[in-house]
Amino acid sequence: MDETVAEYIRRTVLKIPRDEIKMMLQKWGFLSEAQLQTLNFHQIKDNISQEVVQLCEENSADIKQAAVLDIIYNHIHQNKRMWSVYQMKKSGEELEYFDITDFKKKFKRKLQSALKNVTITFKEYEDNAIWIRVAWGTPYKKPNQYKPSYVVYHSQTPYVFISASVLKSNLPLLCQALIVASNYHDIREMELRSHSLNSLKDIVFKSYSQNFQTYCPKLRQGGNGEPESVFSPATDIRIVQENSSEKERIHRLNEEVFGCGPQPKLEFAQYKLETMFKSDPKMGVLDKKEPFRCLVKFSSPHLLESLKSLALAGMADAPLSPLLTCIPHKARNYFKIREKKGSFPESFVSP
Repeated sequence: MDETVAEYIRRTVLKIPRDEIKMMLQKWGFLSEAQLQTLNFHQIKDNISQEVVQLCEENSADIKQAAVLDIIYNHIHQNKRMWSVYQMKKSGEELEYFDITDFKKKFKRKLQSALKNVTITFKEYEDNAIWIRVAWGTPYKKPNQYKPSYVVYHSQTPYVFISASVLKSNLPLLCQALIVASNYHDIREMELRSHSLNSLKDIVFKSYSQNFQTYCPKLRQGGNGEPESVFSPATDIRIVQENSSEKERIHRLNEEVFGCGPQPKLEFAQYKLETMFKSDPKMGVLDKKEPFRCLVKFSSPHLLESLKSLALAGMADAPLSPLLTCIPHKARNYFKIREKKGSFPESFVSP
């Protein structure tokens, strides 16, 4: 077994959490059950990795097997990577039948015709997802296995999820290989990114809970059947009724905008403003009409759930601005807001 392959396997095992090593090696399937039983999973990870490498040497592992183990790790820990969504388009009525063997053959042929030193590995999963790992080289250097690109493609859909290598110069070639292999004619980035691959799938496949019907939740009832209140008995009942009505209104608007289920997980939304600065000419603040450029970024471990809770917590008026609530419906979290004559700021979002 090549030394570079041995070292790559060792480092891959070291990345895996100790309590997951046995499970991932079983999913890998390269080592026999008898070989796995010889491993001591209770020792330090460095020793475990060395023993795994020795067993792989016995089986004459090559970089293809090592790459499959890497795919398994990244499939389980997919949230460690940043994913971008791409959408492909057809030129006409192409055949809808999808042949995985033909797809792999075309994808490899396209990449290898443009770049000789490249490692391409495929792994299929039960949800019709094809995981593709591409390690890039140069005409004079072997592929860098530590900086690969990952692609997740669901057959019979126009959507591709890419976690690009830091070697971004190869991204156009990767996109070309995808449209050739899947019989599409064009591909574009959708301006939608997140660490949560499943949430991105939920957004583009419209599989998250969306309930846009008018909904009015019941207030929690106290022991005497009356609405539960945080006010003292001496509080004017009119204030309680007004507060209850406002809560009902906020709940209803929230349900109409966000639906009733959990939101897809996005960590940020970015707005690039290119609007005109408007002021009284007499003030002399700005003599020339120039775009007012500004970048606004909202960040949160779970942005959409945070936005959903703002009005309920009394931190924002309901309903929220369409600039914030349109994120899952427009399937994007990168926006450019440009000046449009005769338009209100809410309609500045570029298509």
